[in-house]
Amino acid sequence: MGSMTHHTTSFIAGRHVPSINTYANIDPATGRELGEVGRGTADEVDQAVEAAARAQKEWKTSTPEKRAKLLVAVGRLIQENRNNLARIESEDTGKPLTQAYADVDVCARYFEFYAHAIESYYGHTIPLGDGMHAYTRREPYGVTGHIVAWNYPLQLVGRAVATSLATGNCAVAKPADETPRTTVLLAELVAQAGFPVGAFNAVTGLGAEAGAALAAHPAVAHLGFVGSTQTGSLIAHAAADRVIPTVLELGGKSANIVFPDADIDAAVPSLVRSIVQNAGQTCSAGARLLVHRDVHDQVVDAMAQTMNTLTVGRGTDDPDLGPLISAKQFERVNGFLNRLEGGSVVCGGAAPEDLSDDMKGGAFFAPTIVDGVNPASEIAQEEVFGPVVAVMAFDSDEEALALANGTEYGLVSAVWTQNLSRAHHMVNNIDAGQVFVNTYGAGGGVELPFGGFKKSGYGREKSIEALDEYTQTKTVVMLSLIHI
Repeated sequence: MGSMTHHTTSFIAGRHVPSINTYANIDPATGRELGEVGRGTADEVDQAVEAAARAQKEWKTSTPEKRAKLLVAVGRLIQENRNNLARIESEDTGKPLTQAYADVDVCARYFEFYAHAIESYYGHTIPLGDGMHAYTRREPYGVTGHIVAWNYPLQLVGRAVATSLATGNCAVAKPADETPRTTVLLAELVAQAGFPVGAFNAVTGLGAEAGAALAAHPAVAHLGFVGSTQTGSLIAHAAADRVIPTVLELGGKSANIVFPDADIDAAVPSLVRSIVQNAGQTCSAGARLLVHRDVHDQVVDAMAQTMNTLTVGRGTDDPDLGPLISAKQFERVNGFLNRLEGGSVVCGGAAPEDLSDDMKGGAFFAPTIVDGVNPASEIAQEEVFGPVVAVMAFDSDEEALALANGTEYGLVSAVWTQNLSRAHHMVNNIDAGQVFVNTYGAGGGVELPFGGFKKSGYGREKSIEALDEYTQTKTVVMLSLIHI
């Protein structure tokens, strides 16, 4: 499996299925083509869903032991193909190679984690008295559909498909238009591991075509979506029209809240990493910095100094910061800076000036700090999805809470303090699906439930809780008719 795939096609029922039309896969670091991608239609989606439905008839009766062994085998194959997968992920997304390797490792970990978890996933018995036997069973939905974003393609599809397969479902994924290749390769590896033919299928194409067809397909019993809140609303409507469950992991405007008693030297590297990882194209990026006025200047100056030393370049050269995903995304991020109303740009704010000639066509944006931001302004409220942090000062704990909760999103937050009582107070009152104290993990680890409050979505992926999302409860009640 070579990284410079000239023509990426859908992978359905254990084989590559070409589409009539194609579109160009663009290298975000140079603006040049990496190859052609099949522009799948409703026809390919039909084939994929039918293949998954056939496979699921067999797979739903498989034992947890069998599922576990095959999931472990996929994890092993991912690691055997680690170099190739990381290189492709770096080329497609533009992310630094080190981060791409981390994504491969986490993808493998999902398959390993759910392999072990499914053998300990039980129903419950319910005491109703002598002569009555009541218990619950967790059963799969059938065919699950997955539409994932371009920022962490391998991680996002890995966590969804591993959970789906572990619980006895079979799956169809539509990778993002810009980043299809690792999803197709993962589908190949699942087939290679020995899963039933069609257990996992990948349909390449455009969101408005293949993605919409998958979301609306009548034989898809469960939907998962990772992406913008606007598109998530459309997915939710499609699911509601057919009365099927869905898991939505949507946008964020996550806050790091720094109090004057925080260990600033320990916090700054994490504060910077939370906004420059993956060029800030992370739903749970630390896009807002809420800092106590007493340490405001110290924190902002330290962050700016660190950001000004970061290296920028193509992902495969493993810099600190790669390009944005596309020229379109560059224009979006740049637009926020052009429309600033108040606030001052401390560093960055535009494309880097010292790019080499071969990267001047790339979608690079310098790491950026905007200080003194109005909490009601666009850049404080809307998801930029770039390496841009909006800074706001506060004077009291309650003001910090009001700022932290002052957006329509609620995905992640972090509190930086050495005061345990303050930490608990903040954790209890922040409206977010994950809250970190004196650390920041964009989404956290495989073991941690991940999902949002408010318009950041609903349902939980990752962790043991995800197994509940991909199964439905059947309650069984038996009356004993034996008379002694």
